[in-house]
Amino acid sequence: MTAVRKPGPKPKAGTREKLLSAGLRVIEGNGYAATGISDISDAAEVAKGSFYHHFESKEIFGAAAVDEYFENHWIFLTSILENPEMAPVARLRAYFAARIEAFRTAGFNRGCMLGNLGLEVSDHSDMIRARLDAHFQRWSDLVTSCIEEAQQLGTVSSAQPAKQLGRFLVSSWEGAILRMRVEKSDRALLEFVDFTFEHLLKR
Repeated sequence: MTAVRKPGPKPKAGTREKLLSAGLRVIEGNGYAATGISDISDAAEVAKGSFYHHFESKEIFGAAAVDEYFENHWIFLTSILENPEMAPVARLRAYFAARIEAFRTAGFNRGCMLGNLGLEVSDHSDMIRARLDAHFQRWSDLVTSCIEEAQQLGTVSSAQPAKQLGRFLVSSWEGAILRMRVEKSDRALLEFVDFTFEHLLKR
């Protein structure tokens, strides 16, 4: 007679969110490759076995962590870049100014998790790379919308397509963040802002 296997205990409510929140902090501090499942479960103060109730592998967790990080940042992004009380170019300026201030406060450490993971993981995980690509595209689309609105108002030249400008700004910003981390200063970020608003988006 075959023994009937009893189901294990149900996962506790909120455990998945605790794992994601704690895991993001660990990955931001140590990097993806140096972070183990034990590190994540320890930081979340849950049993290691609980991890596998919610994520079948570290890679699946990594993809979910990318989504979690971006959705948290998306709230901040849209609060500025979709603010109807500000002109579109002013929204872009306000966004970059806020990020520069945050980087200064953090001592120019860590940078952007999307960029960090893009450098570290994209050649090794198609799953995580695809999530990063999707979120970079959403971010670029939001910047593009601001530029399109500014072009319609005549405050930004229409000589270059808004979509091309939006993608270029996000890519250039990520490059400036990398240089910021190397130099441990805001010079590259300020150069980005100066070129963007005094030349690239100048009417």
